[in-house]
Amino acid sequence: MKINYQYIRKVFNKYFNLMSVKEEEQSVIDQVKNGIVFRGTNLWILMFAILIASLGLNVNSTAVIIGAMLISPLMGPIIGMGLAVGISDLDLMKQSLKNYGVATIISVVTATVYFFISPLSDAQSELLARTSPTLYDVMIAFFGGFAGVLALSTKSKGQVIPGVAIATALMPPLCTAGYGLATAQWPYFFGAFYLFFINTVFIATATFLGVKMLRFHTVRNLDADAVRRGRRMVYTIVLLTMVPAVFLTVNIVRENVLENNLKHFVKAEFNQPGTQVLSSHLKDDTLRVVAVGKEITDAQIEEARARMLFYSLKDVNLVVIQAENAGNLVMASDLNSAEQANAVLGQQVADLQRQLAVYSNYDTLSANITSEVQPLFPEISSVAVGMMAGTLTAVVTCQW
Repeated sequence: MKINYQYIRKVFNKYFNLMSVKEEEQSVIDQVKNGIVFRGTNLWILMFAILIASLGLNVNSTAVIIGAMLISPLMGPIIGMGLAVGISDLDLMKQSLKNYGVATIISVVTATVYFFISPLSDAQSELLARTSPTLYDVMIAFFGGFAGVLALSTKSKGQVIPGVAIATALMPPLCTAGYGLATAQWPYFFGAFYLFFINTVFIATATFLGVKMLRFHTVRNLDADAVRRGRRMVYTIVLLTMVPAVFLTVNIVRENVLENNLKHFVKAEFNQPGTQVLSSHLKDDTLRVVAVGKEITDAQIEEARARMLFYSLKDVNLVVIQAENAGNLVMASDLNSAEQANAVLGQQVADLQRQLAVYSNYDTLSANITSEVQPLFPEISSVAVGMMAGTLTAVVTCQW
């Protein structure tokens, strides 16, 4: 069967060609330059966005954090850096770096001040999620940046830019870095700032590649050697940024794989009628399995140990902790509960007996007073003594 490459190329150009919807280059460059500068309105909006994001992180509200990311103008200088490398515009690069530094410092200072005075100091899940960047964050920043530059440089923009702002999440890492500074928790600061740096580098890298793909014209009369040195520096920064993220990702993947292997091993090897596995926990290369019900024999445990190799658990020790009969444990538990209930009831009975003794004393006292008073005052038929509203009170009944 002969492949019609011309037809395939025609279909590809029809659906994937970006040049037909490309914006005028100078219009795109002017739009990027307008979004770079941080002074006046842009600076105030940035500070308010940081405060909103910090509040969202503080109260663990995803909706508030998303709102802050939509408000934030942080994408401007980062896209400016990528565009500057793509068109070899040194002045645009200097301007972008300057405003990027100003925006970063203002953001971290604002977040630090907020978390320093905030009464809520516990790290919530939204804060913790910004402290361990991985290769997945690299991929999110890269593809998000690519989508952003294509939307910015073509006529079919749609709602891409707000989506990119949410996906790449530039604001929360800066807020988390401020939290780390305010609470002197340096792992939070460095982890969050590294995540922000990852987002910066790969959004800018994606912008650079997008500009090249759209064939933007470079600035003329430039030193070719200087351009090559600049690009080598960019490639070096990208590579060095990826290395720690790759290392962290490998560790996370290994932990996830190990956890899944452990779950499958316990489920498959200790699943027998009459036996229930209460828990399984790996610590210090030792897997402790707690089971109740029908006894797991020594032969079954040895067989399970032998099969650990098939679950990639050859370096893990197995310890099985079990009770011979779950019913005995249930009965013991019920017995303990009954003993506790009896103790409570006994205490209540003792209290009631003490109160009854007090009332009995009042009756005796009333009878004694009545017998002594009647000879002196015959008109008195009885005297009753008791507590009323916390006060010892005597009630006298007379006959007239």
